[in-house]
Amino acid sequence: MNATAAVLNQPMGPFSIEAVDVAAPQAGEVRVAIKAAGICHTDLVVASGAMGLQFPAILGHEGAGIVDAVGEGVTSVKPGDKVLLTFNSCGACKPCSRHEPAYCSNFVPLNMVAMRGDGSTRVTRDGQPVSDNFFGQSSFASLAIANERNVLKVDDDADLAVLAPLGCGIQTGAGGVMRSLGAKAGETLVVLGAGAVGLSALLGGKIAGCTTIIVIEPQEGRRALALQLGATHVLDGQGDMASAVRGIVPEGADMVLDTSGYMPVVEQSVNMIANRGRIGLLGVPGSLDAALPVPVVQFITQGGTVRGIIEGDSDPAVFLPELIAHHKAGRLPIEKFIRTYRLGQINEAIDDAHHGKCVKAVLLID
Repeated sequence: MNATAAVLNQPMGPFSIEAVDVAAPQAGEVRVAIKAAGICHTDLVVASGAMGLQFPAILGHEGAGIVDAVGEGVTSVKPGDKVLLTFNSCGACKPCSRHEPAYCSNFVPLNMVAMRGDGSTRVTRDGQPVSDNFFGQSSFASLAIANERNVLKVDDDADLAVLAPLGCGIQTGAGGVMRSLGAKAGETLVVLGAGAVGLSALLGGKIAGCTTIIVIEPQEGRRALALQLGATHVLDGQGDMASAVRGIVPEGADMVLDTSGYMPVVEQSVNMIANRGRIGLLGVPGSLDAALPVPVVQFITQGGTVRGIIEGDSDPAVFLPELIAHHKAGRLPIEKFIRTYRLGQINEAIDDAHHGKCVKAVLLID
């Protein structure tokens, strides 16, 4: 079927709006008419070619739309249903059997390789294959093929432009606090970075009942937005941030969640935490060799914990409906940091995000 897509023809783009053909869904697959898709930092990392992406390719992994067709065996959705798309998982490995699909043993081939397991693609251009299946969807297009496991039906009145980012960035930030670090009412939280993931973490802390939420962010506008969304304190990231945090909470913070990957501040997190404090790492640093030096004796004495986080430990079938309910109740006002663009403005949207003109860009697709 004919579709329009933002195609990446070489590392670092630009994206080109082109006509493509999308195949019929195979067994277990779902073809979706995409109406909105968030732009995530991971899209841009992969667009650089650093992850071995084969070009031409279609990215996008925060899609939302209307089911167009289903393959054999699909029962959870039908044509006409509004759906959100999220990360893919196999459903058969040990982590999946424990309802931990974010740590699926097959996460990389199912999400990062941008082709089916048999090496085929679902998209062609002038008869030639285009890499797709990114995060089981490749939603920077008017049509995308996903998989039943990474499709979630939503209400008919759902605002897809607002809910699309739940599929990755929002669930990652909120889940990092609510699920990965297990925030409890009355605890204190430090969030490093106030992008979409960091602001979602802040909102997750509010939902969990954290009493003190400190956001460390160099951009003044984002610090102001963090305060508007409920941060109790903001810091600019300059100088000794561990001392600054302890100036606010002398005993240290119960939790520190890094969403920035900015190692000069991340390294200070080990001196920000209280006894039994937890540090969560989900920001991707600029170097694959980046390391966090942990003072072993200090951590033994404190009972400190450091852990990595993928997708906020989300089980999307469970957690995404929770987040949708929080949004309906006004507890997750993510629309306050979303800015929408047309698909043809994708390069402008990416440039605006790079220059701090928007926090979360969402593409609207006809």
